[in-house]
Amino acid sequence: MDGIVIIGAGECGTRAAFALREAGYRGSVTLVGAEPHLPYERPPLSKPVGDAVQMKLICASDTLAAAGVTYLNGLSAARLDAAAATVTLSDGRLLPYEKLLLATGARPRRLACAGAARALDFRTHADAEAIFSHVAPGQSVAIVGAGLIGMELASVLRGKGVTVCIIEAAPKALGRAVPARFADKLHARHAAEGVRFHLNRSVAAIGEDGVVLSDGSILPADLVVSAIGVQPEIALAEASGLATGNGILTDACLRTSAPNIFAAGDCAAVAQPGGGHIRYESWRNARMQAETAARNMAGAAEIFAAIPWFWSDQYELGLQVAGQPQPAHQTVLRSAVEGELEFYLDNGRLVAAAGLGIGNGLAKHIKLAEMLIAASISPEPATLADPDVNLKTLLKSARAA
Repeated sequence: MDGIVIIGAGECGTRAAFALREAGYRGSVTLVGAEPHLPYERPPLSKPVGDAVQMKLICASDTLAAAGVTYLNGLSAARLDAAAATVTLSDGRLLPYEKLLLATGARPRRLACAGAARALDFRTHADAEAIFSHVAPGQSVAIVGAGLIGMELASVLRGKGVTVCIIEAAPKALGRAVPARFADKLHARHAAEGVRFHLNRSVAAIGEDGVVLSDGSILPADLVVSAIGVQPEIALAEASGLATGNGILTDACLRTSAPNIFAAGDCAAVAQPGGGHIRYESWRNARMQAETAARNMAGAAEIFAAIPWFWSDQYELGLQVAGQPQPAHQTVLRSAVEGELEFYLDNGRLVAAAGLGIGNGLAKHIKLAEMLIAASISPEPATLADPDVNLKTLLKSARAA
């Protein structure tokens, strides 16, 4: 047997390597990562300590060695031959495999305007170092994209005394993933900090001194950062003939269209019970899909059915969202000492919850809400809205029922 090869050494790929051992897999495990570093977590990149970008390692080299994981860093997969069950690496070596996990993640979307090469991305440790090493109090940064990444970066830069403007082609900030109520509150918080928003406008060109917008106005900027989202990294899978769409298509067990090849994390689009495929982009999703894929590669047949969850820290505020809130859902607002919660009902059933408050103060409420969602309860809206009704009590009642 040739063992298991994992392409991608981010949170997903690295966690899968360890999860294979926890599942009892005793064959060889090879982890291939394109970056020169040991595997590290991405969320801390936006939270520098002083002037230093954090590199929070997922594991140390001796931890990998102790688990019997061979780590090949600074290498990428140049070719996948699914029929021959081999991967050719960028240095020319050939890796045969018994089973393969594609944890290739996602890459930043690119601006298509004149001078786009002047804009910096914000995805890797090298990207973060390039940004934070070029900013100082009194300088100005133009961020293209008012999504979570752009807004989080703006909050950090304002804390460093950097002037920030955000350019967004959509009519509002945080319009894609964040519930409207909390998107508006975060927008207002940024505006109060002096962040200037230029909505409903795109970038026509980027020059040495700043950005030219689609309406002809010019924004001076010492630095331009592109934060317009990511695309799943599917080139390797696509070239090898695997089924792809908005990601590498998998079944509910994270198996791709080729025998013995699995996909997980930001690159995977997972089949849904009602039809279609969904791709999730979050730290916890990458970790949980990694664990499911690892157990299935080790011989299980688990269906991936975790509730989507993400968080975002901006200034002193912490946002958490569990499930997938939709505009059509009935919304129920609940006040809390730490902030505000909003619940989302679909035909009476609780399907999502979100909270915005100081720091991590609402985490316990969102965790309980997740459990309530998993229990498929249909609570009375007035009960959900009442801050005197403990969510833990609701959960106990649901479990008893």
